[in-house]
Amino acid sequence: MENTQVNRVEEQVRSAFPEGAVERVQVLTYGDDPGVEPGETAIRVFVSRAGRPEGLEADKEIIKEFEEASRAVLRRLGDELPFIGWIDFRPDTQEKPARSAGPCGTGPFFRFRGRAGRTMPPDELSEQLTPVMTRLGAADLATVDTLIAAGIANSRAEILRWAVGRIREHPAYAQLQDRVHEISELKAQF
Repeated sequence: MENTQVNRVEEQVRSAFPEGAVERVQVLTYGDDPGVEPGETAIRVFVSRAGRPEGLEADKEIIKEFEEASRAVLRRLGDELPFIGWIDFRPDTQEKPARSAGPCGTGPFFRFRGRAGRTMPPDELSEQLTPVMTRLGAADLATVDTLIAAGIANSRAEILRWAVGRIREHPAYAQLQDRVHEISELKAQF
């Protein structure tokens, strides 16, 4: 994303909230944060502490109040910035490690999923999907992201569904299923 686009998005986010409510805005693209997928843009907003004390309880209260006060603004931002996958909101801090924290960072935050984060391919709309979280090492994540860049799928979740589907198509999988069924029957006899 070009600097002029980044500056425009930052200004649009800042102007959506009352003056002084937001300390800083980071526009994130693939490679800036492990939570940002290839082709995705995300935003991290640091909420002003406005003279509040430091600490976990104060941070939780700041985020709770900000989230409650911002519901209408978030819907509008989602419409105005349809290419944004997600927006994280967290209290601003002066501590250097926390200022550069990743998606889970340190302390409380809330994540708003933009339109880009809610889209699903048409074949998934009719299916009942179960969310599954996985952690990937650097090499596996690079493999998944390469498959996305090559156009095999549009997201990390879609790549993992695709990979599991390929396993199901393998002839040995049917044999494995039969063996598991036999083991289950033997267990039931005990």
